[in-house]
Amino acid sequence: MPIVKMLRAFADRKNVTPAQISLAWMLRKYPNVVPIPGSKNKERIIENLDYAEITLADAELGQLESELNRCKVYGHRGLGGF
Repeated sequence: MPIVKMLRAFADRKNVTPAQISLAWMLRKYPNVVPIPGSKNKERIIENLDYAEITLADAELGQLESELNRCKVYGHRGLGGF
């Protein structure tokens, strides 16, 4: 939950959704990767695609990275043995 809370606060400051921030971060951090947001809800898919319009400045990316690095993650986060 700490990561979700942090993303929600960051998203609120930019007036976007946490999912959009997550997708914009991934696009900025890994420019050769294209995130494909999934959902069963058509409106949510369209909303998530707006991540491509979000610009994260260097300072914002640094702040996001710093806050993510401070969040503790518990448990195994691998591919489940694949």
